[in-house]
Amino acid sequence: MHITQQTAERHVLAITVDNEAGILAKIAGMFTARGYNIDSLTVADISENHAVSRITIVTNGPDHVIDQIRAQLERLIPVHKVVDLTEAGPHVERELALVKVSGTGEKRVEALRLAGIFRAKPVDTTTASFIFEITGAPEKIDSFIALMRELGLVEVGRTGIVGMMRGAEGA
Repeated sequence: MHITQQTAERHVLAITVDNEAGILAKIAGMFTARGYNIDSLTVADISENHAVSRITIVTNGPDHVIDQIRAQLERLIPVHKVVDLTEAGPHVERELALVKVSGTGEKRVEALRLAGIFRAKPVDTTTASFIFEITGAPEKIDSFIALMRELGLVEVGRTGIVGMMRGAEGA
């Protein structure tokens, strides 16, 4: 008997919602109740009158599970729109991270040199440490963090992924 295992694919979901108390808890609760994992989550007000927010969720699952997630999200009352950026076509993803590195001497010089290559900006400096601000694709940030581990990584804070469709049309 041949069993086909469905591969879990990474999906970036952009969800437009009314900016009201409890909506994030409803969405997170829906994921939790059904055993879906959230890899990244960002939320921000996107309207001038503060009435609408955009939630970006990165999750993994086979296509039928992602379709089920989308359908369940669309049924929630304060949800206006759910777009799977991964399925919709070319899109841009970015993330911001603060990366604290301690070290002196050659390790300090090397951390600063690598930060320049990655276009990470020092936003705080002491004689024994740096805090770098880096933005870009998640893979770029992962690579920078991996290199900083070898040089004295102390702490990392990441915002989570935000994404947007390419071109003149909105999501």
